[in-house]
Amino acid sequence: MANESLRRLRREQRWTQAQAAQRVCAQVQAATGRDPELDANWISRLERGAITWPSGDYRAALCAVFQVGSEAELGLHPKRSNQHTGAPPSPDTSAEPADELGSIAADSELSARLARHAAATNVNALVLEQLDADVERLARDFVSRPLPLLIPEIRTLRTEVFRLLEGRQHPGQTRHLYVVAGWLSGLAAHVSLDLGHQPSASTHARTVVQCAEIAEHPRLRAWARSFQSLAAYWEGDYRRAADLARAGCADGLGPGSGTITARLLSLEARALAAGGDGRSALRSLVLAHEARSTAEPDELPGVFAFPEAKQWAYTGTTLLAVGGDEQVQRAITASNRAVELYQAGPDGERSPGDLHAAHLDLATAYLVNGEVEGAGSELDTVLVAEQYTASITIRLRKLDTLIASGPYRDSRPVVDLREHILEVTSRPAIVSTPTEPR
Repeated sequence: MANESLRRLRREQRWTQAQAAQRVCAQVQAATGRDPELDANWISRLERGAITWPSGDYRAALCAVFQVGSEAELGLHPKRSNQHTGAPPSPDTSAEPADELGSIAADSELSARLARHAAATNVNALVLEQLDADVERLARDFVSRPLPLLIPEIRTLRTEVFRLLEGRQHPGQTRHLYVVAGWLSGLAAHVSLDLGHQPSASTHARTVVQCAEIAEHPRLRAWARSFQSLAAYWEGDYRRAADLARAGCADGLGPGSGTITARLLSLEARALAAGGDGRSALRSLVLAHEARSTAEPDELPGVFAFPEAKQWAYTGTTLLAVGGDEQVQRAITASNRAVELYQAGPDGERSPGDLHAAHLDLATAYLVNGEVEGAGSELDTVLVAEQYTASITIRLRKLDTLIASGPYRDSRPVVDLREHILEVTSRPAIVSTPTEPR
């Protein structure tokens, strides 16, 4: 009888018989080291029912390739099985005690089946290596390439990793996949935050934390806390932002290596300053710069790293929020340093959002000092951009509020400047590609 179950499963995957055979060959090779010669004809014979019970290695490979839990789901059965029920015959319990050699052989086959089951996996070292390379590339591109170009690729890769996790792997491979899934969910969280979709960003961030817990990955868990702190800051919940940054340093096994400690302390300092605790903010700022001096290289580049330019940008924002003539002058120095470092770095590592933030901090500092012309020059640098992240739009609106409360608010240049700010902040943060769901 034809094996309709196997044929249906293959067609659901939209594979030809040759493609299915190739995948079974790869699975057998990964599990046993052998390179079997299977082709479309072999799959055809299985589907026609000419072969009903291939060898154990092939059965295990078929189960892994089609992601099923048993041979029965594939429509496979021994030749001697009951043709009406498809079930193997029950043992003859009325017979004399089994032959000892037969019992040993049965035990041996049981161990072999266990070994085949344990060896079955839907990934291998090359697959994991490629996933790591894809995550690294996307993390690097995130800071400089237009976001609409990256959104579809991030979504596609996340879907593929989630599909792999639904299959079977060795424990170490499963942990590795959860780390990859965590970083990809982190990218998705940043997409949502940059678009101004806070609830979606929070959902993605919780997924990152869950993946980090399962994989027991301190660096991923600490980064997740840093992102949650960042999101809370832009929601205006400064106390929670500071608490989450502290939690990133204290969670489980600590924050791990790299610049993550400097990032967390900088986030804590900025949140404390925004919340009115200037003294604690300055203390955390000092600790953040000390942490950078001893930091090891980051595990991942781009959006998951914390470059020196970004730290100076955070420093400028913090000092500006602390306030006072001395701190405002220090903020100007810090923000100028951030701009210099970004402009001197490679184009691929230059973050337009962070560069805009530093220019806006400079504009704010100049306004505080009454230097309207200097503020206008810094604003002109930002207002020529075609689109902004949600956080830059928030900064622009705050700056507009500051301008409106100043003594120069009725001057013609300032009125024109405010009209320009109103125009650009009325646009969507960043638009998705037309073919992608919003």
